[in-house]
Amino acid sequence: MLELPAIDLTASAAPQVYDRLRRAILRGALVPGDRLSESEVAKLMGISRQPVREAFIHLASDGLAEVRPQRGTYIRKISISDVLSARLIREAVEGDLIRMVAAKADPALLPRLDAEIQQQRQALAQGDSDLFVRLDDRFHRMLAEAAGHESVWNVLEGLKSQMNRLRHITARTFDIQKLIDQHVEIVEGLRAGDAAQAEQAMRRHLNQLLDDLPEVTRSRPELFIP
Repeated sequence: MLELPAIDLTASAAPQVYDRLRRAILRGALVPGDRLSESEVAKLMGISRQPVREAFIHLASDGLAEVRPQRGTYIRKISISDVLSARLIREAVEGDLIRMVAAKADPALLPRLDAEIQQQRQALAQGDSDLFVRLDDRFHRMLAEAAGHESVWNVLEGLKSQMNRLRHITARTFDIQKLIDQHVEIVEGLRAGDAAQAEQAMRRHLNQLLDDLPEVTRSRPELFIP
């Protein structure tokens, strides 16, 4: 049975339901083809069906769920085209952001990034791929903040839902160590004060998805649409 964190009954319910279901979809606890029941989710969370209905509509607008007339709401398959578009946007934006970070040359940032990478290594040692994905996001958010553009990361976060679903799959399928090594290369470019090196490392890192995607789609074709 699906497990969802309890909601705060003193706050608006619909955004909380949406957030919990979205997280379940992104990490693969809900997979393409799973049916979402308004009554079951409402009962599970101890609320009325109206906020659940609103959350379902929001998920559908994000491309994470689809409403089938007379049949119900189902988790949508992962859109390969959406994944590739999000990756392309991330590479263009984060390539510029990392250059901005290198230009700022903030020595206090490097120890913080080193500490983040150490936590990623601990997640790997624990075999916790979900934690690693969260730490990976935090690492990239830190770089956007260091560039002075946290709002840009917030925009990216809204664009990459399909990409995040794939990232959770690849983190469980492939060796996370290579991603950590790529993070190290990014930080080493910053440590050297070499913007070009840092940017190239960032682009290599974000291009890793292009290497992983064909194997994942071959092994799990039921999860994807073009």
